Amino acid sequence: MKLVTSCAFGLEAIVARELQSMGYATKTVGPGQIEFDGDWSDVAKTNLWLRCADRVSISIAEFPCSDFDCLFDTIKSEDWTQWLTTDAMIHVTGASVKSLLSSVPAVQRTTKKAIVESLLANPSISSLPETGPRYRIHIGLRNDVARLTLDTTGPSLHKRGYREISTRAPLKETMAAALVQLSFWQPGRPLIDPFCGGGTILIEAALLGRNMAPGRSRSFAFEEWTHVPKETLPAARENADSLRADVEPLRLFGSDIHAGALSLARKNATDANVADDIHFQQAEFANLTSKKEFGVIITNPPYGERLDQEELQHLYESIPYVLRGLPTWSHYIFTSFPKFETLIGKQADRRRKLYNGRIECTYYQFHGPRPGDASKLKQANSSEASDETQTKPKLSPVFGGSADNFEAQTEIFANRLRKRARHFRRLPKRGITCYRLYERDIPEIPFVVDKYEDRIHIVEFERPHDRDIAQHAEWVEAMAHTASETLNVPKDRVFVKSRMRQRGDQQHEKLDNSLQEVIVHEGNLKFLVNLTDYTDTGLFLDHRNARSMIRDMSDGKRVLNLFAYTGAFSVYAADGNAKQVTTVDWSNTYVEWAKRNFKINDFTNDQKYRFARSDARTYVSTLPSDVEFDLIVCDPPTFSNSKRSDDTWDIQRHHAELINSLLTRLTPTGQIFFSTNFRRIKLEEHNLRNATTREITKKTLPEEFRNQRIHRSWLIQHA
Repeated sequence: MKLVTSCAFGLEAIVARELQSMGYATKTVGPGQIEFDGDWSDVAKTNLWLRCADRVSISIAEFPCSDFDCLFDTIKSEDWTQWLTTDAMIHVTGASVKSLLSSVPAVQRTTKKAIVESLLANPSISSLPETGPRYRIHIGLRNDVARLTLDTTGPSLHKRGYREISTRAPLKETMAAALVQLSFWQPGRPLIDPFCGGGTILIEAALLGRNMAPGRSRSFAFEEWTHVPKETLPAARENADSLRADVEPLRLFGSDIHAGALSLARKNATDANVADDIHFQQAEFANLTSKKEFGVIITNPPYGERLDQEELQHLYESIPYVLRGLPTWSHYIFTSFPKFETLIGKQADRRRKLYNGRIECTYYQFHGPRPGDASKLKQANSSEASDETQTKPKLSPVFGGSADNFEAQTEIFANRLRKRARHFRRLPKRGITCYRLYERDIPEIPFVVDKYEDRIHIVEFERPHDRDIAQHAEWVEAMAHTASETLNVPKDRVFVKSRMRQRGDQQHEKLDNSLQEVIVHEGNLKFLVNLTDYTDTGLFLDHRNARSMIRDMSDGKRVLNLFAYTGAFSVYAADGNAKQVTTVDWSNTYVEWAKRNFKINDFTNDQKYRFARSDARTYVSTLPSDVEFDLIVCDPPTFSNSKRSDDTWDIQRHHAELINSLLTRLTPTGQIFFSTNFRRIKLEEHNLRNATTREITKKTLPEEFRNQRIHRSWLIQHA
């Protein structure tokens, strides 16, 4: 017989290799169609053993066909009695691609009618009750050529029999088997699927590793056909059992965040008789790690069925940061996520377009070092490696690794930190324990490093020449380690954050710091700072001098602090014996933070110290008409980084309107302290209502700040 296997588009070469390994000569006759010759024993064998094909069919006829008469006559002329019994339940399916006969239902009806009339033309057949075995006949038209096939499989071969219940957005077993065969994985090497779901990829790998026939536990359509020798399938199954490889348990690991999916995966593995080969555990992808020296990751991350778009974006952005923890492994990722390579900042060594059902996906293949080179990579990149080893070229992992200039940059950074620390060594003796140590001094190392007593807070800005994302994370960690050693600060007290465009999980932002909040001292006062959760810690160090000025100006005054953030100016005003301090911010988090700063400094008079959660302008406009203040602190945030002149004008206009509204609440001899980090602002007196301005920026800047325009400040009062 002429047999035809069908498979998903893109898997033709894999299915052909499977058939060739069984000893068949193959020929690809169309998209997803591979032809070979065989008898009934071959039908049984291929149905049992094909891992990536959807079904095995018998090719009945192939002929040019451009009209219904040709279709009917050709099909009727076939001797259907050699294939069908008189009680056969005939089911016709069809497809038409680029053919004149484009109506598939009409083609199906014509095909069945021709088959029925052919059978009834036999004198020994008087009726066709269709109460017997089911026969699925497919008529496919492509470019006006018809192919008529008889399906021997029944339900698609991806239905192995071990997965009765599916997870959401399941991966077909045939596709999972193809992903394994397209990888470098071999039995004996570790294999991890960190998004294992129902465990399909790992189960298919186990079946392959043990040489178990994937169709061993299921039935097939041809079993019920009376003209097929009864011993055909039992003999094939017995032979398949004899070929099963008796090997040590395979090293297959699956994890998923969903306990329900893992419970199903364990059941599936048990039903497939490979439970001893696979270890499942509940874990987040971010915690993926392995002590094995090398291995393979094959995974099919979520497409969005279980996550919203923001979570999905966050998950995919985290991939290079997580996978850099497995530098000697190869990584295979099957996904439909758009612009995947752009997102992770890495081009795949190979990519293959495949279809998971009707979803167009790409199989991204990132090839790690060869297994024999894994130990060399580990030795070459080890900090304890000998000088002789260090002279050898380093082997590059897929994600992460160090660039050629890592060592030189860490040395430059260390020298600069050492010099700055020596220059400002007397600041703590003057009571200044929180100060700026490094501020993008070296353009290629764009960090801001602040000392918060016995802790270091590092903020990274966008680098002028960005690199591989995972390699960049390695670079950041190397710089953090350099700061820790140079400044003699324990690693768990070095906090690294990023002010650049956020990319995923930013694994380097938190270096295993369990301490979230600490109390630091400034000007004989206490302040609560958070060094782990926010880029801004809760205490702006560039306003240290300004806060001291406000304390000196507050004696006996009614002070209003707008855009108060965590209330540091308010605490200084209270310490300066202000008559009353009102703290206003839109964020409830910051208002509560300000209250805590007051409490730890023992400023607890509820009548004297007031707090309001409100928009600043709304708060001012809704005050009773007789309420005035002697000193107003206003430090509005600037959210625009645009250099467009119209944006600058718009910000200046808003600031002028804000100041004019504050002037209506200022006593005749009162003052407004106005500060902003928007550098291009010009406070022009003709835009203000009868007010005079005096810029005091130089007086407010601490001595250690290189950036002399990190903020600008004015004192404003009635003319």
